[in-house]
Amino acid sequence: MESLALPCLNSFTSSRASFHKEQSNKLLAKARYLNSSKPASLRLTPYYIAPSFNLGGIRMQAGGEEYELKQMRDMAAAKKRWDALIRDGKVKVLTPREAGYAVQLSSKTLLDVRPSTERKKAWIKGSIWIPIFDIDDTFDAGSLPQKVTNFVMGGWWSGVPTLSYNKQFLSKVEEKLPKDTDLIVACQKGLRSLAACELLYNAGYRNLFWVQGGLEAAEEEDLVREGPQPLKFAGIGGLSEFLGWTGQQRAQAAREGWGYRLLYSARLVGVFLAADALIIGAQQVGRYIQDIRSH
Repeated sequence: MESLALPCLNSFTSSRASFHKEQSNKLLAKARYLNSSKPASLRLTPYYIAPSFNLGGIRMQAGGEEYELKQMRDMAAAKKRWDALIRDGKVKVLTPREAGYAVQLSSKTLLDVRPSTERKKAWIKGSIWIPIFDIDDTFDAGSLPQKVTNFVMGGWWSGVPTLSYNKQFLSKVEEKLPKDTDLIVACQKGLRSLAACELLYNAGYRNLFWVQGGLEAAEEEDLVREGPQPLKFAGIGGLSEFLGWTGQQRAQAAREGWGYRLLYSARLVGVFLAADALIIGAQQVGRYIQDIRSH
């Protein structure tokens, strides 16, 4: 199977930063969402790898323009393959509303390939859950630097954890679903589900449907949802969710008015007060230590 590689860009060099900023940000967001993977058949690298780390057979030099260009080529290659699957009719495209009709009226199976962090917040009634990527809960010398890098480079803000490829994905799908099943594949934003469609098609599944835009693009009336949160909120987290600064929450605030906004404004004030208290406390400790040393 052709290797699937997605970019993990660092910032471009200053001479090209203004020209490539928008493209870099888009690719960074996509690669970070997919995060990492190691199998040769689906080689997805995390959105950032610290210098000298080697994952999935790809070694990166931090800030290297050659690496950045390679990631852009990888992203273009992946998009070309996925576009071909759709253009050739090997994977049919459904909107979230069409997927809802298909599940309810024609009893098609919806395969949810999202990680557990998203699945536990909201899911489609009657869907089958087999994640193509899930939380990497290993703690060893090889995975710890990647986890630290993921957190420092934005995980603290977005809440996106370090993910790893589920090596049992195909075997679990084949165990539960015959290859002639009419299978609707969905994830949160529509990227991982495309990667899953490619794997499933190459494994012999021929009746594949992809939910364009993912479950995040669904309105509440499109699908029968279960779980504590709206589908649109299943993919957010971290400090940005706590402060209400995600696009989904801003849209919700616009609909619900000032009461919703005041909640998150109060949280923001609380964060500033807590940070100020920490700074004052650190200054006092520093002066106390200095006084001790001077005496």
